[in-house]
Amino acid sequence: MSQDGVVMQTEFQGVGTPKRGKVRDIYDLGDKLIIVVSDRISAFDVILPQGIPGKGAVLNQISKYWFDNTGDIIANHLISTEVSDYPHEFHAYADVLSGRSMLVQKTKPLPVECIVRGYITGSGWKEYQQSESVCGITLPAGLVESDKLEKPIFTPSTKAEEGEHDENITFEQTVGLIGQELSEKVRDVSIALYSKARDMADKKGIIIADTKFEFGLDDSGQLILIDEALTPDSSRFWPKDDYEPGRGQKSFDKQFVRDYLSSIGWDKNPPAPDLPEDVIQKSSEKYREALDKLIN
Repeated sequence: MSQDGVVMQTEFQGVGTPKRGKVRDIYDLGDKLIIVVSDRISAFDVILPQGIPGKGAVLNQISKYWFDNTGDIIANHLISTEVSDYPHEFHAYADVLSGRSMLVQKTKPLPVECIVRGYITGSGWKEYQQSESVCGITLPAGLVESDKLEKPIFTPSTKAEEGEHDENITFEQTVGLIGQELSEKVRDVSIALYSKARDMADKKGIIIADTKFEFGLDDSGQLILIDEALTPDSSRFWPKDDYEPGRGQKSFDKQFVRDYLSSIGWDKNPPAPDLPEDVIQKSSEKYREALDKLIN
């Protein structure tokens, strides 16, 4: 289950086999789920061989922080992070579950990743250099890498299966997947969530350059924020005091790992290469620093 304090996956007796995502182990309780955030790390949609110490607990606590602070914009799936509130079969595993898990409402997930960009970077920057647009949205000429956009933009993508790559899609393609009304709602809610979080994080010395949300529908058809929220895995976190347009930025997120993998020429297809110990430790420190800045 764990090796040297790193939790790569969970196996609990008597509760069934979890569905494993890139980072999360999900236990289906019928109308609810228990989500356990492992220390696995993925890059370019491929799970890496080693985990990052403490990463799962950091992600879980940051998600809880944002769920607690964005309920005025939209309801979310969080019920509890206290193991004592979980079904009794899980109580024996409190040592693993505590701090890195949550009991949540089960929903029907929408088949799109809802991405909001406040700065031009990553795949958005690459697309802009070719067409001065991102996901069909025309942007002003003359932007440089890491420039702040005048207004945040909604740039959805498909949800890829494990080992596959997400693909950016236009708003019109989103409408084709989930309909006009729901597409407009997730766009507007995503931008509202990003804007509130961006302003809160800015006061803590963190720039949230972009982020990804996931939504689901509950039994009554109500839209619910699910999965994780505004973590260093689903967002680009930059230190505000080092920000300078015209170049790539230092980060509190897994961009540090992505940059290492790019530097060694990995082709982004499985299997992923091993990470050196110094990259693992530096990444662990970056995740912890993001949590400390945000919450303390």
